[in-house]
Amino acid sequence: MVKKDAAIESKSKGASAQATAEEGFSIGSFLQGAKEELGKVVWPSRQQLISESAAVILMVSLSATLIYLVDRLFGWVSGQVF
Repeated sequence: MVKKDAAIESKSKGASAQATAEEGFSIGSFLQGAKEELGKVVWPSRQQLISESAAVILMVSLSATLIYLVDRLFGWVSGQVF
């Protein structure tokens, strides 16, 4: 049963690859498709972009500060022990 399913799957993959090879690559259709997909994107407003960027910068700064402080603490403790 598994061999039969694998054979069917490989045939369908081969047919798909062959159809793609016959169609070829068209830069025009690629650009048209890309333009259509970009039209579907919901872009954030300027205010939303600014507030979310500020939140990311704040969280990264807090995380970096916390990691720095923990590193300094471990360095100090290891200096006291050794």
